[in-house]
Amino acid sequence: MTVTDPVTDQAPTTVLVLAEDALSRTDVEHLVGLHADETLDYRVLVPADTERNVLVSIVDALGLGELRKALDAARGKEPSRAQAERSAQEDLDASLAAFAAAGRSATGAVVEDDPLPALRAAVAAGDVREVAVVTYPHAVEDTFHRDWASRARDALQVPVLHLYAGTSELG
Repeated sequence: MTVTDPVTDQAPTTVLVLAEDALSRTDVEHLVGLHADETLDYRVLVPADTERNVLVSIVDALGLGELRKALDAARGKEPSRAQAERSAQEDLDASLAAFAAAGRSATGAVVEDDPLPALRAAVAAGDVREVAVVTYPHAVEDTFHRDWASRARDALQVPVLHLYAGTSELG
């Protein structure tokens, strides 16, 4: 059942995608496949992540077997603001290119470290049907429901789907 806007009598047509990293071809195929029979607009938001909890970063990296990443987190090798914004813009550009390669148009923006205010603003502006959050697994945040998707579900009045990057697994 699709909910229509009582003012315009039309169903929302935008899927808001919050991506932790560049979306792969597989990620885009999964997102588009959710509504294969419809032509929807996609808007991608990529946070310029400059502030991660050191302990959470170490546990996440160790949980995924990424020892070098855990060591970097322990040493406090966080990116500068400029580096984080540049990296986020590259991830956004790659994500938009992946949508184009799938034959779908998409727009996007780099947002602040905490993406929740940007999600709230986009949903409040209207025409957002649902939010899809694409991240890597995060042991601590996912377990305690402090991940972006859980926080978005608590704050937004639209459906929120959490996909793990590069897989068809739900978070």
